[in-house]
Amino acid sequence: MKEIVLVDGYNIIGDWPELKHIKQFSLIEARDLLIDKMAEYQAVTGKRVMIVFDAHMVPGTGSKNKHHRVEVVYTRERETADERIEKLVSKLKNVETQVYVATSDYVEQSVTFGSGALRTSARELRIQMSHVEQHVTERVARVKKGNDYGNRVISQDVAEYFEKWRRNRQ
Repeated sequence: MKEIVLVDGYNIIGDWPELKHIKQFSLIEARDLLIDKMAEYQAVTGKRVMIVFDAHMVPGTGSKNKHHRVEVVYTRERETADERIEKLVSKLKNVETQVYVATSDYVEQSVTFGSGALRTSARELRIQMSHVEQHVTERVARVKKGNDYGNRVISQDVAEYFEKWRRNRQ
C-alpha cells in the first residue's frame, strides 16, 4: 500500500519549537528547514510527502514544485492550505493509497478524517521526525565506524570472519 503524508506547512512551522524560533527571524528559512526535514523523513520512511503552504492572501495562481523529491504546493489566491489539503485527500485517497494529514488544526483533522484520511498531529509528526533523525545519526555512526554492511543482514561472527579475511588479503 502506498502512503502519502500531506503536511500543513505553516501549521507545522507554528508548532515545532525549532521552526517557530527560526520563523521569528525568517519565514523563508523556517520553510526551507521544514522542507529539508521532510525530505529526510521521506527518504527514510519511503512515504511520499507533499507540503502545502497557504498563499490565499498572495495574488497569483499558486504553484507546485519539488525540493529534494518532496512536493511543495503553494495554494492559489483566495485558497487556504486546508482547502487544498481537502481536495488532495479526495484526489489521492483510494484502496491502494493511505493518506495521512499532518496538522494540529482540529477542524482540518475532522474534515480530512471524514474523507478517509488518517490524521497526524504536529506533535506526532515531530516525534516521528525525531526517530528518523536518530536513525540517520546511528546509520552515519555505523558507516564511520566501518560496521555498516548496507542492507545486508549478517551476524557479527560472519562480519568478523570477513574482516579478518579482508585484512589478510592486504
